[in-house]
Amino acid sequence: MYRKWGVGLRAILMTLGALVVCLVIAGVAANLWMVERTRGRIDHQLSQCVEAPVGIVFGTSLWSRQGGRNPYFAARIEAAASLMRDRRVDHLLLSGDNRTRYYNEPVSMWRELRALRVRDVDMTLDYAGFSTFDTLVRAQAVFDVERALLISQAWHLPRAMFIADALGLKVEGCAVQDEEADGIWRLRAREWLARLATLGDLYLWGREAYFLGPEEPLVIAKPPRVSAQAVAASLHLQNEKNLQEEKEQEGQSSTSGGVDADVTPPEGGPEGEGREEASGSLSAAGTAHE
Repeated sequence: MYRKWGVGLRAILMTLGALVVCLVIAGVAANLWMVERTRGRIDHQLSQCVEAPVGIVFGTSLWSRQGGRNPYFAARIEAAASLMRDRRVDHLLLSGDNRTRYYNEPVSMWRELRALRVRDVDMTLDYAGFSTFDTLVRAQAVFDVERALLISQAWHLPRAMFIADALGLKVEGCAVQDEEADGIWRLRAREWLARLATLGDLYLWGREAYFLGPEEPLVIAKPPRVSAQAVAASLHLQNEKNLQEEKEQEGQSSTSGGVDADVTPPEGGPEGEGREEASGSLSAAGTAHE
């Protein structure tokens, strides 16, 4: 009797082992497929990212698990603001999670970008971007996006672009530069599994977005006008600043006996956050979460 139990247990363990091996092989294959399929369309320098009418910013938490500011959130916001200033994108779709009134990724992104001087008319908030899949489905079905630049970390873009390709969206990837935070191995492991699950979402069980709602096509505003006088004044101020810095460096060199002195970059930039509530084009999903 015990011998029969032993044989049965061995058969079960061998079956489980075979399943694990198959899952590992499938996971490796899925990851290689997505990475190789999208590698040539991901730019790792903001200055090289292609121009697009819409930039999609994927939401993430403002704060890290350790309690500090989330570097991945900050990197996406800074990249999005830079792309808007350079007019590489004409409009930003801020898509994230808003499952409760106490957690609102789109509004957090909106406030940060507002502090970086991005206009309200250049941003649309999507409150039902509960996942990468939902964000991209809604971008196409709700906001009528056909071509976009995806703004996120390099390890996240292959899966996002793979989903967009399957949906028929024309996308390019813009990988943001950031510092790796604690727990990066956990994020990469989760992303590795998510790529495998994405194949099931697209080709096996027919996943659908959690919430769609009515169509709200994006309204892309005209870029702000800059007069020739303003450009000339800006160049004049920049030249004066450069001359002043050169004089200061020469003075420091003469007082230090010809040894170059360390130059501390001037501090500055906007402080604080916008305190007004989000306005403009908001998705209908906001009502569903109240």
